[in-house]
Amino acid sequence: MRTEIPAWYCARTKPKHEYIAAANLRKNLNLEVFLPRLRMERVTQRGMVRVTEPLFPCYIFVRFVIEEMINEIRHANGISSLVHFGHKIPQVADRIIEELQECFEAEAPMDVENRLSPGDEVAVAGGAFVGMRAQVLRSLPAGKRVQVLLDILGRPTPVEVDRHSVVSARSSLADLVPIFAAQALCANLG
Repeated sequence: MRTEIPAWYCARTKPKHEYIAAANLRKNLNLEVFLPRLRMERVTQRGMVRVTEPLFPCYIFVRFVIEEMINEIRHANGISSLVHFGHKIPQVADRIIEELQECFEAEAPMDVENRLSPGDEVAVAGGAFVGMRAQVLRSLPAGKRVQVLLDILGRPTPVEVDRHSVVSARSSLADLVPIFAAQALCANLG
């Protein structure tokens, strides 16, 4: 009888089912699951809200012995498939998961700070200008207010608004990667 060593694999989940799939695999199959998440501000129809989203939407990492659990994983609630290339299901190197886990201690979401710099495009999420797009001119002392350039009545007009009433228009993961990388670098240096 041969015993295989567990390895990390990447599983594709159904859209918006990352949490369901991870919880199901942990609870029902007693497997180690890693789901790195980001916490950030996002503009919605209700205004600015804090959201928690997966770092890799529709993907989770699962550690198991493939020969023993492949069918259970494939048919688990929330799982669409295991990531594969042809008939090969590649392992994810332990060191890659370990490096990611160092950034996401205790599986807590990583806060992505929404830094604003002159020239950044923002969306106004509160106040009289809610829903409008603007360009940051400068951050004002103490970081509580920011001066933005709004198009009011067909003219660019500088306006001071509360810092928490604007959110960067950069909201996709691709836009956030430089911010995410800088935060991880600063954390490792500190």
